[in-house]
Amino acid sequence: MARRVTPPSADEKAKPKPYPAAANEGRSRNMRANRRTDTKPEVTLRKELHRLGYRYRKDLPIVLEGVRVRPDIVFTKRKVAIFVDGCFWHVCPEHGRHPTSNEWYWTPKLRRNMSRDQLVTEALVDAGWRVVRIWEHVPLRDAVSAVEAAIS
Repeated sequence: MARRVTPPSADEKAKPKPYPAAANEGRSRNMRANRRTDTKPEVTLRKELHRLGYRYRKDLPIVLEGVRVRPDIVFTKRKVAIFVDGCFWHVCPEHGRHPTSNEWYWTPKLRRNMSRDQLVTEALVDAGWRVVRIWEHVPLRDAVSAVEAAIS
């Protein structure tokens, strides 16, 4: 028995796909494994802060005049927001690199990430928060020192 296939509508043809096709299944699996929260550098910093006796909230949503923010670590009473930024996703000046494949997708995406980071930081500062941004490659001792300086 033959299956009946309906041709795509004009709307379906006109819509561009929001994401490029993966180069291969391994790349696709790798990209699906990227996490928004609980990255290794973030978990390492949280564990060390907890070991030192600091108590905090993680991934706490904060709404500020139309801007939604989810810092990685939040000290609510002291109004300190900590972000642990990945070198690739947030375009680290030392280690950030621009992908050579699918540039049409990645270049605007990484620029949007940088713009969003700046917007979020400004919104938090305007609301009276102290913001600490730590690159994933920063040694743990230096990251803890930056947090301690902000909360004291």
